[in-house]
Parts: sequence; C-alpha cells; structure tokens
Amino acid sequence: MSRLVIASQLDKDFNDVIRQRLEHTHPGIEVRDVPGGVPSDLAADVGVLLARPINVRGYEAPQTPPPGWPYGLKWVQVVSSGIDFYPKWLFDGPPVSTSRGSAAENIAEFALAAIFAAAKHLPDIWVHDAQWNFTALTPLKDSTLGLLGFGAIGHSLATKARALGIKVVALRQSQAPFEVEGVEAARDIHELFSRSDHLVLAAPLTDATRHIVNGAVLASAKPGLHLINIARGGLLDHGALLEALDSGRIGLASLDVTEPEPLPDGHPLYRHPKVRLSPHTSAISSNSRYEIADSFLANLEHFLAGSTLENLANVQRGY
Repeated sequence: MSRLVIASQLDKDFNDVIRQRLEHTHPGIEVRDVPGGVPSDLAADVGVLLARPINVRGYEAPQTPPPGWPYGLKWVQVVSSGIDFYPKWLFDGPPVSTSRGSAAENIAEFALAAIFAAAKHLPDIWVHDAQWNFTALTPLKDSTLGLLGFGAIGHSLATKARALGIKVVALRQSQAPFEVEGVEAARDIHELFSRSDHLVLAAPLTDATRHIVNGAVLASAKPGLHLINIARGGLLDHGALLEALDSGRIGLASLDVTEPEPLPDGHPLYRHPKVRLSPHTSAISSNSRYEIADSFLANLEHFLAGSTLENLANVQRGY
C-alpha cells in the first residue's frame, strides 16, 4: 500500500492524539486536518476520512454528493454511533464504519446520574439558609429500570444498575440474549413502560423508530415514570410528552437530546417544571479524544490488514 493519508474533520487536539499514537505504530501515515461539514475537494492522495456529524444544528446536507465524491477514499469512519447525522449518499461509496461503543460508558454514567438526581431530589434538597426542611428520598434498590434498546449503552447501564440492586427490564430489536445476569425481556413497548420507574431511551433513530414513543405508549406508562432520553430526540413525540407531563402520567423527563437541536427560543420544554434539559452532552468527556482515538486506531489496524472492519454501518439498522 502506498503512503496512507487520513483526512480528519476532528478538532486539532483530537487529531494530535491520533498523530502521537501513529508515530509509535505507523510513522509513515499522515493525519491531515480538514474542515467539518460536507466533505469536499479532498486531495487525490487521501485514502481515509474520519468524519464528524454533518446534519446538526438545523443544517441538512444536499441530497446529492459533491462533485468527485468519493474522491480516492477507501474507507470512512464516522465519530458517532448512530448514522442519522449524515446524508444517505455517504453510505453509497466506500465502506463506512461507526464509533459505536466508544462513548457508551460516558452515556451510561450520565443516565445513571439522572436517575440518582431524580430519586434523591438533587439539587432541590441543597440548603442555602437556616430553614432545614427534610425530604423523604426515594431508594433505588428494588426499583425498576426500563431500557428501550440494548446496545453498548444498554449493556453498560444494565450492569451498573444491577450492581445497585435495581431491577432491569429491556426491549431490543434482535432476539439476542442480553448477556447481563438478571435482565428481563419485556413483551412489547407498552409492558416496558408499564413496569418501569425510570426508563432510558437508548435505541437508534430510523424510519421505523421515529416517534416510537408516542401518546399511546406514554399512556401505558407507570404513573410518575421518569423518562430519560440519551439517544435521539426523534424517538419521542414532544407534543405527546408535554401532555403526559401535564397529566402526571410522566413524572419527570430528563432529555439530553431533542428534535431539533437546539430547540427554538420559547419552546415549552425549556420552561416546563418537570423537564430537565441538557445540550446533547452525555457522550462528551474529558477523555473523548482518547476514546475516539482508541476506536479509530483499532479499526485502522483492520483496514491495514485487509480484514473486515468493526462496526460497519447498516442503514436499515440505524447504526
């Protein structure tokens, strides 16, 4: 193979981590900084593209690729787990792999923090003067966590929850075993919602799963359910959620994702007293540059060896 050039849309500090590691393993490989967005005008010597999400913050890529696509590319790796942030034509050229699992621990920890915050009334119980009012806090032991989706995030979260004595019930697309002792399978989404005290949406967004959590599903919820979305905003019908919050069927919604992102000024989710919003930050950590490097460089070894890439994207599956 001729000298390999990797074009990366990541920030320079992320790329520098990859460069430093390649100096020790493959010193002849070049990592070239390129702009984010629709990849265009890539030089003819670029063989690999490390791409960041394109369809974000209201931007939609053109439905046709730029002239010359896919240039000289032999492989594309995207830095997200899901593939809904990218135009469909990105998957019509060279093999595309994802970074599935690279942020699973971060996201699982975030979801668990949201569960603790809800159960222990944080930050509401902090005191700032001499008026001490005691609040009965909800134990997590023997409560039930529901998981819609059971990929790397669901696996990590289920493991952590079971260690805390939390019951876990889950629903996934495939019939594969959950591989975490004690996890029960829900018959359908309605049973999942009816049994859960806290429920985490961790499924990919596809045409089949868009608004899968609608009014009928929310009506099945155990009264007071704490709903947590760390996956994609499009899984959840926001209008139906607001109605369920107002009726009390849903007791609290912790949303790290919405549709669109960001929500427009004045959107009712910003001011609803039963909603906790965060800016799609659960996957981001102080270690993200190393986690992304680990995922990419492990797959680079497969690419250089001519073996099957890990986490090949599947458009129908959504990741």
